[in-house]
Amino acid sequence: MAEGLSYREAGVDRAAAERAKSRIAALVASTEVDGVLSKVGSFGGLFRTPTGMRSPVLVSSADGVGTKLKVAIRAGRHDTVGQDLVNHCVNDILVEGARPLFFLDYVGMGTLDEGVVESLVEGLALACRENGCALLGGETAEMPDFYAPGDYDLAGFIVGVVEEDGRPGAGRVSEGDRLVGVASSGFHTNGYSLLRKLLFERLGLELGDEFPGSDTSVGEVLLRVHRSYLRSVHPLVQEGRVLSLAHITGGGMPGNLNRSLPEDLQARVDRSSWELPGEFRGVMEAGRIDEREMFETFNMGVGLVLVVPEEDADGVVGALHGAGESAWVLGDIRKRQGDDPQVLLA
Repeated sequence: MAEGLSYREAGVDRAAAERAKSRIAALVASTEVDGVLSKVGSFGGLFRTPTGMRSPVLVSSADGVGTKLKVAIRAGRHDTVGQDLVNHCVNDILVEGARPLFFLDYVGMGTLDEGVVESLVEGLALACRENGCALLGGETAEMPDFYAPGDYDLAGFIVGVVEEDGRPGAGRVSEGDRLVGVASSGFHTNGYSLLRKLLFERLGLELGDEFPGSDTSVGEVLLRVHRSYLRSVHPLVQEGRVLSLAHITGGGMPGNLNRSLPEDLQARVDRSSWELPGEFRGVMEAGRIDEREMFETFNMGVGLVLVVPEEDADGVVGALHGAGESAWVLGDIRKRQGDDPQVLLA
């Protein structure tokens, strides 16, 4: 007669899971902000509805890090992707004018690696502290035979708040308004399937090799953190100086800036208004990639676009410079004619 099975023999180590939870408890607690009511380990995270607002609206978003995780796994460095995830979600709700309240994470892996989980949560907690939001809870799932050895998945869920009557959006944009670009910190979290294929398969590069068009290593460029724009841009939103915003992620400017405009208006982006960062030029040349393909895949050095009134464009750029940003007037808003593209790269 066969011996009785245990969960551990099936591939799930409950003791390791408990150890991991105890090790990350302090990291989670370090993100506590006003409004948090629950403790680490609760079945659900509790957060008090913000007070002192006239008409608060909750804004939520969910995202992942995509195949950038493959680079983190290859490098054995997992803290930066945790920061990527939080910052990406923060920027997404910033487009709605919201400040973040709390964040939830999901980590799935085949065999629980306590060190990897702790490193991921270190990154998540660091970014939550920097953005002033709580890491309110999460889930770590150990699923044998579901993930390849060493692989894992990471997803995040954010909730923020904005005054209903102060929210930016497409309905506030008019002909003659100006576009203000804010520089990215690199590739952020988009286009990594193409980057990996070019760099590792076609060019045969290793993480320590020099990145094309850069004097920095492949690993350093690819794992550079997807930055948050909250601290520099949210004050401008609160002051009513930003009409609409676009977070330039997958799809590039053509696939994101259009989401922040009315159908009858066109964003004309002046390509001569900024110089492409070296790593983007390097990828385009090394892969012989068409410029249009590049702009539809990567942020091309522009992580966020603000639509602002014409008369305040220089003032907004100046305020962003004062906040430590690299920012410039990127283009303008015009009437859209017939079947013209909604985003024109001129």
